[in-house]
Amino acid sequence: MGKGLTMIMQPPLYIEIIGNKALPKIVFLHGFLGSGRDWLPLAEMLTSHYCCVLVDLPGHGSATLSASDEHHAYFMATVEALATVIQPISPEPCRLVGYSMGGRVALALMLTHPELFHQAVIVSASPGLPTEEERAKRRAGDEGIARKIERNFPDFLEAWYQQPLFSTLKNHPLFQEIERKRAINNPESLAAALRLLGTGQQPSFWDALSKCAVPTLFIAGEKDERYVAIARQMVKLAPHATLSVVPNCGHTLHIENKESFV
Repeated sequence: MGKGLTMIMQPPLYIEIIGNKALPKIVFLHGFLGSGRDWLPLAEMLTSHYCCVLVDLPGHGSATLSASDEHHAYFMATVEALATVIQPISPEPCRLVGYSMGGRVALALMLTHPELFHQAVIVSASPGLPTEEERAKRRAGDEGIARKIERNFPDFLEAWYQQPLFSTLKNHPLFQEIERKRAINNPESLAAALRLLGTGQQPSFWDALSKCAVPTLFIAGEKDERYVAIARQMVKLAPHATLSVVPNCGHTLHIENKESFV
C-alpha cells in the first residue's frame, strides 16, 4: 500500500435468512444495542409473502468488533459491505427496512445504491448532522458514552433507557425481556460500534435526499417529537417519500405497536 494509507478491515456482518428464498426479499437493519433477531417476531408475521434477511451490523450480535477495527471511514465501509452482501442474496431489487442506527445506515445505503431497492422504510432515523462542527461535537459525546460502556456496562444500560425517547418503551410489557437481551451484549464490541457507526461518523445525506429515487416511507412514533420533526423535513426533500406517524408510540414504535408497524 502507498505510504500514509490506512487499510480498513472488511466490516463484519452476520446474516440470517427467514422464509422461502424464492419470495421477494426484505432486508432489516437493527438499532444500536440490538441485533438482526430483534426483527424475528415481525419476520415471522411476514413469511407467507416475503423472505426476510436479518442483518447483525458491526459490533452487534454475531458481528463482533474490537478497538483495532476503528477507523474514521468505517461508516461508509459498512454501507459498501452491505451492498456487496445484498446483491447476490437478492439479484432483483428488494425492500429495505432500517431502525434508528440501522435507519441511518439504510438511508446511506439506498441513497448510494438505489439500484438495489424497490422500496424502503426508515424508522426513527436521520440523514446525519449537516456540519462538520456538529459531527465533531457528536463524536466527542459518543466517545464519552463509549467509555461508560467499557467502564460499567450495567450502569450504562440503566442510564440509556432513562432517556425520554424510551419512556414509552419502559412501560411496555416486553421491556424487561428487551433489557435482558441487551445485557448480554459485548461491551467492547458495542463501544467500538458507537465510535464507528455513531451519528458523528456518518456523512450528511441531507442534500442527497432531493435525488432519492427509491420510494420511501418514513415512520416515527407520535411521542418521539424530535424524530417526527426530522421525518417531516425528510419527506419535504425526498421526491418519492411519504410519512407515517404512529399514535401513542415513541422511538421504538416497531416494538411498541408491532401489528400496526407490520
